Amino acid sequence: MPGNRTRTRTGKKSRTGKKPRRSRKAAAAVATGLAVALCAALTACLGPDGSTSAGGKVVLRYTWWGNPDRAARTQAAVDLFEKKHPDVDVQTSFAGYDAYKQKLATQAAGGDAPDVMQLDYRMIDQYASGGVLLDLGTQRTTLRTGEFEPGLLATGKLNGKQYAVPQGRGTEAVVHDPTQWKEAGLEPPADASAGGWTWDQWADAMRVLKKKTGKPGGTDPGQSEDAFEVWLRGQGRSLYTEGHELGFTVDDLTRWWTFTDGLRREGVVSPAEQTTQLDGSVENTPLGRGKALSDMNWDAPASGYLALIPDGIALAPMPSGPDGTPGQYFKPSMFMGVAADTGSPEQAALLVDFMLNDREAAAILGATRGIPVNESIREELAPKLKDFDKTIYAYQATLEGKLATPPQAPPSGDSALQTTFQRDYDQVSYERMSPREAAQDYVTEAKAELRS
Repeated sequence: MPGNRTRTRTGKKSRTGKKPRRSRKAAAAVATGLAVALCAALTACLGPDGSTSAGGKVVLRYTWWGNPDRAARTQAAVDLFEKKHPDVDVQTSFAGYDAYKQKLATQAAGGDAPDVMQLDYRMIDQYASGGVLLDLGTQRTTLRTGEFEPGLLATGKLNGKQYAVPQGRGTEAVVHDPTQWKEAGLEPPADASAGGWTWDQWADAMRVLKKKTGKPGGTDPGQSEDAFEVWLRGQGRSLYTEGHELGFTVDDLTRWWTFTDGLRREGVVSPAEQTTQLDGSVENTPLGRGKALSDMNWDAPASGYLALIPDGIALAPMPSGPDGTPGQYFKPSMFMGVAADTGSPEQAALLVDFMLNDREAAAILGATRGIPVNESIREELAPKLKDFDKTIYAYQATLEGKLATPPQAPPSGDSALQTTFQRDYDQVSYERMSPREAAQDYVTEAKAELRS
């Protein structure tokens, strides 16, 4: 299934099944004399600093999550990097988000994190505070950040150290099938420059779609912590305080889940049997499966719907609060980080720099991870964008100057709490718990997780 896709480039030496890097380093230190002798005869061996070399090359592992389009573009950029840096061999792998998140957690716990890794906003505190990530400030002569938006760059810091660098700028959207919306007699949702729409107006549109087409108007957003955060910020609240405590109450969450549970009971958003199949890939969303007519998702991965919806898709702003206060924000769509125990920190930083600052690489990658954060590259790239990349750029342009600043990176427990959030809402969706009972359960568990 898509969420379980993994691959290693043909012809590249896989590290699968080898001992964790720290174990190899220890072994290398003990056996240095033997290694010197063997390296003269072998084509691949461990360097004295623990890095792996193949035929005299430094070997880096680089992993990311995403859809096949992102994978193809990333591989093409990596191929170009290897061409420009023939002394470096990059082993690549990718997976759907949920599978990637679980695998990276396992690798990090075993001391075998990949040399270069793609990170989500919610992973930075967890892996930086756990000693998994390298302070990229130690590689500032190799990794250039002078043309990055300072506000976005700061979201990759923890305690003053730069543990991750943003790759692109993204924001959430209501992804919808404009053809079916038009056939249902609905006007396209107003963009942000025209005032956008509120959550009540969004719910009314879901009802019209259900009545006219017989299909749910959209995915039930009750299971999504991201959608809850947008709703919460539209009410003037936040997901977390600056002190990394919950920024909302049981009453707030009860109101959100009462709202979404009511829409599900009306049949105007997807049923539990559909939302419990969500795995982070667009293919398994109700919209991707042809079981609903819209979905709330980030703008960059929305390109994956194009292969699934023949008539194409359009992007609308996320609903705002009752007084028009927007809850969505520009967020680093994802980050790049380097393992603290990589044997080749300079080459790893060189790869990160290439992916973020090389103009040829930027032309290949387009907006597959969001609009580039390097300001001069973004200006150069804008008129050259094609197809859905152009759609994303135009969508973000309607939001310029209208959104609040992004919140600080969530605390380390947030990644686990996303799963708890979905689990508790599943209990509501299957009518095993009331919205208040589930909200009380979540808040109790979240407070315990954040204290641990």
